[in-house]
Amino acid sequence: MKDEPAGPDGAPKRRPSWLTRNVLALGVVSLLNDASTEMIMPLLPVFVTTVLGGGALALGLIEGSADMVASLLKLGSGYVADRTRRSRPFVLGGYALSSIARPFIALAGSPLTVLGIRVVDRTGKGVRTSPRDALLAASVDPARRATAFGFHQAMDHAGAVMGPLLAIAVLAATGRDLRAVFWWSAAPASLVLVALLVGVREVRAPAQTAPPRLSGGLSPSLVRFLVPLGLFTLGNATDVFLLLKAGAERTPLYGLPLLWILLHVVRSATSVPGGRLSDRHGPRRAISVGWVVYALVYAGFAFAKSELAIAALFVVYGLYDGLTTGAQKALVAAAVPASSRATAFGWFHLTVGILTLPASVVFGLLWDAYGSRVAFLTSAGLAAAALVLLLVLVPAGGGPARAAPEQG
Repeated sequence: MKDEPAGPDGAPKRRPSWLTRNVLALGVVSLLNDASTEMIMPLLPVFVTTVLGGGALALGLIEGSADMVASLLKLGSGYVADRTRRSRPFVLGGYALSSIARPFIALAGSPLTVLGIRVVDRTGKGVRTSPRDALLAASVDPARRATAFGFHQAMDHAGAVMGPLLAIAVLAATGRDLRAVFWWSAAPASLVLVALLVGVREVRAPAQTAPPRLSGGLSPSLVRFLVPLGLFTLGNATDVFLLLKAGAERTPLYGLPLLWILLHVVRSATSVPGGRLSDRHGPRRAISVGWVVYALVYAGFAFAKSELAIAALFVVYGLYDGLTTGAQKALVAAAVPASSRATAFGWFHLTVGILTLPASVVFGLLWDAYGSRVAFLTSAGLAAAALVLLLVLVPAGGGPARAAPEQG
């Protein structure tokens, strides 16, 4: 594939200005990849805790460790992508590794084996994510970045709706065989590389007189955002605990994928509007509203007892992700020059990922020792404290008009 010139991709007039070729193609890739992933994730808590005999702590260690490994790699891959001015090879390789590794959870005989497979799966995520985010940012006008990132997230969540539906179909056809579901997750994953090879084009960052430095992605404005984000992440344990809560309140096995579908339908429907809110009013406002929603929902989960209450909380919880994902990535992209953008995304993902392990482990420990109520209320309190820090450290506005200047 030939490289395209630096700058936003051209797009047919019939599309919105932000829906460029790369934005659309990477959205399709995300749709297929998440359909594969989310065939497994709604059933993983039951598989680990019931079939393999693990507990909430084991579940937290698996997901927290996998996410931490991914986040360490996101910084390294982002830095190398900036140095080479190429993102597409990292995107291809990362998705390929995850697609191959993921179905082998079907062979797991212990929580430790699941941990190993999830780490390999997340290694692929670590390799691809920062270069992919930089490629997306380079493929769209800065004033529409949050909307473009919101669209990508919407496609991601649409795949997360497809995945559980496929899982339910396989469960029905195989007599509730969890391992068969895991094997069948290879089907949508096999289409990911086809979509990448056909649709995604390279967009090189401007050439620099000196090679980018690892610290170059840490601008003062980015650091001011990473501090409250880090505190928020300490209270943001893996979402599988929400499924564990639903299972603890006797939600039937088939109901768990349905709850997961419901959550991702809301996330998909709200991601583009959330991005537009950020583009119009600044990322701080969108993130603030999202964190308020998060704190209230987690406080609600602490006291929820009925299936109806849990389902309602899943719906409202989806608003948090829709409001914050595009805004956070647009803020990161605007905080640094284009030549350091993949590295900046690496620092962003590292901050989230390295704190996800203690967040998930502590959440699991609190759950096992004191019950789910204490765990959920602790997370709600940390989200509220992070909101205060965000309002103090990050200036109001901060939209694309005040982005760091493009160099080169």
